Amino acid sequence: MNEQNQQLVDMMEHVWNSISELCDGLTEAEWKTPTECPAWSVQDQVSHMSGSENGILGNPDPDHTPADVSHTRSDQGRHNEMIVDYRRSWTGQQVLDEFRRNTAQRIEFLRGRSDDDFAAEMQTPIGPAPMAEFISIRIMDAWVHEQDIRRTLNRPGAYDSPAATQSLNRIIRAMPFVAARRAQAPDGTTVILNVSGPAGRTAWIGVEGGRGRELEQAPSHGEPPELVEGHPELVEGRPPTVRITLDAETFNCLGCGRWDPDEVLRSGKVSIEGDTALGESIVRQMNIMP
Repeated sequence: MNEQNQQLVDMMEHVWNSISELCDGLTEAEWKTPTECPAWSVQDQVSHMSGSENGILGNPDPDHTPADVSHTRSDQGRHNEMIVDYRRSWTGQQVLDEFRRNTAQRIEFLRGRSDDDFAAEMQTPIGPAPMAEFISIRIMDAWVHEQDIRRTLNRPGAYDSPAATQSLNRIIRAMPFVAARRAQAPDGTTVILNVSGPAGRTAWIGVEGGRGRELEQAPSHGEPPELVEGHPELVEGRPPTVRITLDAETFNCLGCGRWDPDEVLRSGKVSIEGDTALGESIVRQMNIMP
């Protein structure tokens, strides 16, 4: 297994171990505490992850019909609710024990794969893609749900992990589409997105021909002349159309649909300089989750 694939497996194992340690010793009241995901408790978050890995291992879904799926928005959401609702009669510890068994089996499986296996195309939530991309998606899913649990229990952490960096980068990669297509930024627009914190970074986004693209990373203190060279959509010395600054937690919660963007804008958690209307439109459109 090459170094890149090895790092993916290590990252997957690390985030699962972090969740296991976070949930170790929770009381039943803590397990049943509602989270920001509609109708899901802390236990439901872990049930979702455990049940998903159970299916990936090849085990059949339970023969179960949830009582209420009104909060779901897709077939995948209804499937997730079936997995979660099936485990609601369990104790939190039973769910955690299953999660540990399933994730241990998955890591054993992944460590036995070859580089050819990681390059092989398979079906993923974003369509056909190599298995390595599927693992990357699973890492993000687990880390995001870990953060759901941490916010609920007021136990912040894991923003300094490789999984955090990778997860936030996946959201950042979607921002050129958000700016150009969703927010309909006109050609010639330049956006600086400053995401602060250990896993954050600064991204330049340019819009040309109705399409957005990330130009390259830039330090948050300014726009170096070398960044402008080779990019005709930028004019040296001209400030960006809009600069959006927010912390990594706020960016994660907006990008994953956990927080209402209008409430976030009113809270002052986001700073917008330049074209305020465009900046607010981008913030309102940041949710990339289906």
